[in-house]
Amino acid sequence: MSRTLVVVGNGMVGHRLVEAVRAADVAGDWHVVVLAEEARPAYDRVGLSSYVDSWDAGALVLPGADHATDERVELRLGDPASAVDTERKVVTTASGAEQPYDALVLATGSRPFVPPVPGHDLPGCFVYRTIDDLDAIHAAARRARDGHGRASGIVVGGGLLGLEAAKALRDMDLSPHVVEMAPRLMPLQIDDGGGALLARLVTELDVTVHTATSTAEIVRDGNRLVARLGNGTDLDADLVVFSAGIRPRDDLARSCGLEIAERGGVLVDEQCRTGTADVYAIGECAAVQGTTYGLVAPGYAMAEAVAAQLTSGHPATFPGADTSTKLKLLGVDVASFGDAHAETEGALEVVVNDAVAGTYKKLVVSDDGTTLLGGVLVGDTGEFNTLRTLVGRALPDDPAAILSPDGAAGGGVGVDALPDEAQVCSCNAVTKGAITSAVHEGGCESVSGLKACTGAGTGCGSCVPLLSKLLDSCGVEQSTAVCEHFPQSRSELFEIVAGTGIATFSELIARYGSGNGCAICKPAVASILASLGTEHILDGEHATLQDTNDRHLANMQRNGTYSVVPRVPGGEITPEKLIAIGEIAREFDLYTKITGGQRIDMFGATVDELPRIWRRLVDAGFESGHAYGKALRTVKSCVGWTWCRYGVQDSVGMAVELELRYRGLRSPHKLKAAVSGCARECAEAQSKDFGVIATERGWNLYVGGNGGALPRHADLLASDVDSETLVRLIDRFVMFYIRTADRLQRTARWLEEMDGGLEHLRSVIVDDSLGICAELEAAMHEHVANYVDEWNAVLSDPDKLARFTSFVNAPEAPDPTISFRTERAQKVPVLLGTPEVSRS
Repeated sequence: MSRTLVVVGNGMVGHRLVEAVRAADVAGDWHVVVLAEEARPAYDRVGLSSYVDSWDAGALVLPGADHATDERVELRLGDPASAVDTERKVVTTASGAEQPYDALVLATGSRPFVPPVPGHDLPGCFVYRTIDDLDAIHAAARRARDGHGRASGIVVGGGLLGLEAAKALRDMDLSPHVVEMAPRLMPLQIDDGGGALLARLVTELDVTVHTATSTAEIVRDGNRLVARLGNGTDLDADLVVFSAGIRPRDDLARSCGLEIAERGGVLVDEQCRTGTADVYAIGECAAVQGTTYGLVAPGYAMAEAVAAQLTSGHPATFPGADTSTKLKLLGVDVASFGDAHAETEGALEVVVNDAVAGTYKKLVVSDDGTTLLGGVLVGDTGEFNTLRTLVGRALPDDPAAILSPDGAAGGGVGVDALPDEAQVCSCNAVTKGAITSAVHEGGCESVSGLKACTGAGTGCGSCVPLLSKLLDSCGVEQSTAVCEHFPQSRSELFEIVAGTGIATFSELIARYGSGNGCAICKPAVASILASLGTEHILDGEHATLQDTNDRHLANMQRNGTYSVVPRVPGGEITPEKLIAIGEIAREFDLYTKITGGQRIDMFGATVDELPRIWRRLVDAGFESGHAYGKALRTVKSCVGWTWCRYGVQDSVGMAVELELRYRGLRSPHKLKAAVSGCARECAEAQSKDFGVIATERGWNLYVGGNGGALPRHADLLASDVDSETLVRLIDRFVMFYIRTADRLQRTARWLEEMDGGLEHLRSVIVDDSLGICAELEAAMHEHVANYVDEWNAVLSDPDKLARFTSFVNAPEAPDPTISFRTERAQKVPVLLGTPEVSRS
């Protein structure tokens, strides 16, 4: 008979516990009951600020959080625990239900700390903790903007959560003020020098910072609020957000007589056990031997320890916490690790503060300068992973040399300097020794193999570059071959094709490869030929190399139909063209959807309909949007200074210019770009392969960003450049990427894996250190001069048109396998078990 585990709390740590128990409980000994306060499944609270980007709560839900297919997990949403009877071993919920337990785990998390400021409970005052909190803030911000245009908000607290809240307010088009009682921002993580630089960088991003002062009082002033600061300043605002830290939620534990730590939190031992039998506490509500942790990684470690005890019956201890942090706050990279404040007796500080470059780096070392104790990095956190693993160990070089631009941390503190017990992956507590053992004894010879074998790199992913370096240090030669038919890497094949003038796959494989090729090398070579040549991708043998989407110049959908995406440069479109798209979609009965890249996608076209749809679009002035290709997709834009009162440059004009310049450019992977007209970043330029943000003096260029499964903020490559210089730098960047990247490698991973990283890229692209910039620019000029719309080229060629038939022997016959159903007044593909609507 199974036992009952009751988990009180359904946050990230509680969810991790349930996952760990279910993964280890092979025999099915435990039935798990989760009592959740919120009415939604567990979600990523760490990524709460990203909710502002889409206002899609579903995007934050953790995988498997609804437990819909797990019969041994009972999730009760919106019915939190209200009392615990440890004698009877029963939990009472808010609805009055009683739930017996054999084991009880408290994962109640924490609550926002609201200072006892007079007026803190006035309408317009909020906390920043949950999705519901953000929804309430959003509604208030919208009312404020509707009421008088430019609105402002005050964030009380300048720590991690406070700066997250400030970013959220800024993304809601409010002007944020941050009030911090300490003399610097992020006082728990960084020092005065790092805080000063952070304040300067944040201020440049339209956030006003007030440090070394408190919020003395909040009063109403008509429909607005006034925050009176301790330094005598009065701040007018439309709303106030308290984000001044957290406190453990230990109320339930107190009420049932569990022991509470001196500073709050449920007191537990190193096995996360309370003083009461079969009752555990984990996460932010727990005080492990008196210490609470406000980070998710220690909570995960506690969850794993408790899960191991419950499923194995053997003791398992909380291994301690790595409280290092690496974050991007308001676009500024910040990291701290170890003894960041030099609190160790005799500790020395070595600092490099480069105000021009906007970077601050500090190492805290032992009194003899040989052992690393901790550090702070602001503006550039590239060395974080390596330095963090060296804490408590001997430094391989003089600390000043390590911090110098060409010093060890920039590339010389290699993985060989790390001891076997150094933790490479803090998310899953994987050491260097475990990884090298997996290589030497487990036969792992790739990063993906190490991920599967050790779990390293499967959390936040920040340690993945170190995994590759560890493979190299273990003597594993990682093949760069495109596939078994070509021993060369993609970049080597690019140079071969460029240098020899080879124009076909058959000639290339005959001279430099072997066999007949495969589904890996054929599309890769097709992309190279398209990048360097002027022939249409469906000319001659080129057509046989293409993936399905490229072969049909459209994206195949789940039911065998295709979608058609015309280009809309910069998202700017005339009413006449909007009407044309609508008429075409109506004529061919296509499902329409506005994409995230500011275009209109039309779904449900059969292959034989594609040319007729293209003809209508071409006649209306459209061309292919290359949504099907590894090529430039879109250059997204805000409305810029033409309409927006905050805009400082013509973002739409620049976006249109860039999209028309790079349209049709084939590359190792898809390219996405954006142009924002001011620092408010409405076009989300810092999540693109290349992004442009307007400044008062010109443009800032960011590169190497992307969204998707492993999002990455772009890095600042150049600041305040004029339009001509901007275009020239993008020409160089894109062509250098096309020339050197691996097959299907996005710019984000390309930049991360580049030796020397951003600094090397800057030296090549901006300083022309390799002397190739003229060549890169010439290649781009050739592309621009020879651009031809691929749809129009098909329409004028009968041989190419002949490819677009559903059935060779019956070109006009509809495909009987395609059927649709109606959903929200549009047709969509039939799913299993849904009623059909005949295609014909």
